[in-house]
Amino acid sequence: MNPHITVLTLGVDDLERSVAFYREGLGFSTEGIIGSEFENGAVAFFNLQAGLKLALWPRSSIAADTGLTKNPSSSTEFTMGHNVGSPAEVDEVMAQATKAGAAIVKPAQATFYGGYAGYFKDPDGHIWEVVFNPAISSLG
Repeated sequence: MNPHITVLTLGVDDLERSVAFYREGLGFSTEGIIGSEFENGAVAFFNLQAGLKLALWPRSSIAADTGLTKNPSSSTEFTMGHNVGSPAEVDEVMAQATKAGAAIVKPAQATFYGGYAGYFKDPDGHIWEVVFNPAISSLG
């Protein structure tokens, strides 16, 4: 397998609330909810970077489409890292997330590897790490 990830899909409990958090709160670009005319089809896509999108899809729709049982969600199963160019940018993003309604899991602070990072939870409990890592600062 040659990994080529183009979409990261997050299961959400309230699609409208989650779209508002990412669009209005964090400023992510989206055309909004599409596919509502289909059973279990309502989804929202956000442009992250060239070739990569974030999808928000109701957890009940994921369960229906996969045939799996909808289980309780867990914030410790998956994290997303948002790399920025400086510690000040980490603080700015954390403040924006807080203003948007995110729950701060771990305030931004110096890391053991010489960086600076903090964690927040979106309305559905998904964990975002906002990080300045001097070894990969070119991603910021």
